Amino acid sequence: MDLGTLLRNPEQLFALGSLGLLALVIVGAMALFICALVSILCSPLGFGMTIVWIGITFAAPFLGPVAWFLIGRGDAYRRREAY
Repeated sequence: MDLGTLLRNPEQLFALGSLGLLALVIVGAMALFICALVSILCSPLGFGMTIVWIGITFAAPFLGPVAWFLIGRGDAYRRREAY
């Protein structure tokens, strides 16, 4: 399929663009999930809180990592500095 054919058929162009956007979103979500898991495992949290955050991350694969980076990560490093 060449570019001329795609430009003559906007439905195929839209479907191809939508598929590419979906793939980009899925890869981004997977990267966020993996980065969150690595960050949790490398954090100075105790064993119990590490298990809790890993459970949250697996229970909500998009919201869990977002919550970790917005709330948990900063809290973990503040607790480490308090000791």
